[in-house]
Amino acid sequence: MIKLVGVKKTLGSQPVLQGVDLTIPPGKLTTIIGRSGEGKSVLLKHMIGLMQPDEGEVWVDGTDISRLRGHALNEVRKKFAMLFQGAALFDSLTVFENVAFPLREKLRVKGDEVTARVQEKLEQVGLAGMGHKFPAELSGGMRKRAGLARALVMQPEIILFDEPTTGLDPLMAKSIHDLITGMQRKFGFTAVMVSHEIPEIFGISDYVAMLKGGKIAAMAEPAKFQQTADPEIREFISVGGTISLATVSSVR
Repeated sequence: MIKLVGVKKTLGSQPVLQGVDLTIPPGKLTTIIGRSGEGKSVLLKHMIGLMQPDEGEVWVDGTDISRLRGHALNEVRKKFAMLFQGAALFDSLTVFENVAFPLREKLRVKGDEVTARVQEKLEQVGLAGMGHKFPAELSGGMRKRAGLARALVMQPEIILFDEPTTGLDPLMAKSIHDLITGMQRKFGFTAVMVSHEIPEIFGISDYVAMLKGGKIAAMAEPAKFQQTADPEIREFISVGGTISLATVSSVR
């Protein structure tokens, strides 16, 4: 579904991506981990075409988007939705209007169909009856749920999640992870998530990849990933606490 080949990106004078090779399997949840400042969010922005690489290629469903612009790029982006760290809701719009926004602006959907699709997604993410509220009236977890509803309403083939549990307490973070994995299983979209939640991500991901030194240092199914011999990776994943391989033996 998504394939990056030799992707390089320098921001200012700082090399960020230094030859990323990465293939994202379709219909699976792949989580990208790495230390702060490694460029994980920059990597996501290349996948959706918000950034273009200085060198390399970014393939989405058989199309190299690395040099696309304008209408051609927007057509590919219709396959995507993205959930940002802060949910990126419009403060001046209600929850209903936030979720309806892409339907109206991108797909030109109108009338009862908008109402039906928005209410369906709000119910699926646990926000039934909350459409009249404004973002300021919601808790952090509820804002994340509203952001997910807005992503889902477009029925995308791919959803990118940029640190979806940032700022949440452990219990709320778990509920958001459970919601994301539940929706991914139900609808079968390709999911790519950037996360710092170690060791929790090993229990919810189909694949885990680590960005280190501007490249993908390792990618594997969770149980195999944790068996890496790379001392830096072992040190990184151990800081989240003791990881029991038994807890991930039943990974999807």
